[in-house]
Amino acid sequence: MNDTMMRLLDVIGTVVFAISGATLGVRRRMDLFGVIVLACVTATAGGVMRDLLVGTTPPFAIANWKPLTLAACAGLLTFYFEPLVGKLKSPVQVFDAAGLGVFAVAGTQQALDHDLSFGSSVLLGLISAIGGGVVRDIMTAQVPNVLRAEIYAVAALTASVIIAGAHHLQMASTAAVPFAVAACFLLRLVAIRRAWNLPASRHAPKDPPPTSPAP
Repeated sequence: MNDTMMRLLDVIGTVVFAISGATLGVRRRMDLFGVIVLACVTATAGGVMRDLLVGTTPPFAIANWKPLTLAACAGLLTFYFEPLVGKLKSPVQVFDAAGLGVFAVAGTQQALDHDLSFGSSVLLGLISAIGGGVVRDIMTAQVPNVLRAEIYAVAALTASVIIAGAHHLQMASTAAVPFAVAACFLLRLVAIRRAWNLPASRHAPKDPPPTSPAP
């Protein structure tokens, strides 16, 4: 995959994850500063983790002014025009699903460019994809989606496996990239719509019954 396509994936992933974080910030009644911070963290945390793990220091999101500026602008626009974004059904999940696929592909490809193995490349793609969402959820005081949501990490893994598999089969990345992103995006949205979940432990405690209000 050439540098132009890698940068394009980073730009797309940055924007959609920034909108995802900013939308959640607006719905949590954060002020303008809080929304922009959440947008920037959501958009860049996965890429920072990816770069550190492959030894790219300082990470691109810190060494270059463009990612944070792009994320901040997306967060600012979302803050003022959230009603337009809100017309989408579950906008946070839609933009999160898009960013998940894009960053899974970008992370996997960067690992392959550093001659990492198939398994390591898939793992790096997963970390790159879920990193921003995990930090976003922790900052908004909720259990990260990757630990509880319908087919979240599995969707990112699907995209990573497609890219790593195509590389090892010497297939053209121009065909594999859009297919991998679409597969992750559609799998995540279908899982949300149909409430697909991985099985939970049979020994998990049941939710306690609601307590009666004090007289």
